[in-house]
Amino acid sequence: MNGEAAGRAPMMNLREVVERYAALAGNFGNSVALSAFGLNEQETRNLFSAFDEDYHISRFLHFSHADGRVYEVSGETVTHVAIDPAIDSLL
Repeated sequence: MNGEAAGRAPMMNLREVVERYAALAGNFGNSVALSAFGLNEQETRNLFSAFDEDYHISRFLHFSHADGRVYEVSGETVTHVAIDPAIDSLL
């Protein structure tokens, strides 16, 4: 394992994303900048695209484009995500 790989956190799972979102948002439904999740550009794109492409998960995620760092998620440019509280049914 090289030094760069040793310093990187592994990709987050759904529960970890939801927990981090809840801590950042304060309340479910509030928009949070994707950059606040602490992932690099590729990790952000891959993680949120994978969730967006999963029907059971994507129905709880609402992406938007506002001020902030832009990411491509499933071919769309977005900056923020809001998560419905009902996502708990998947955890």
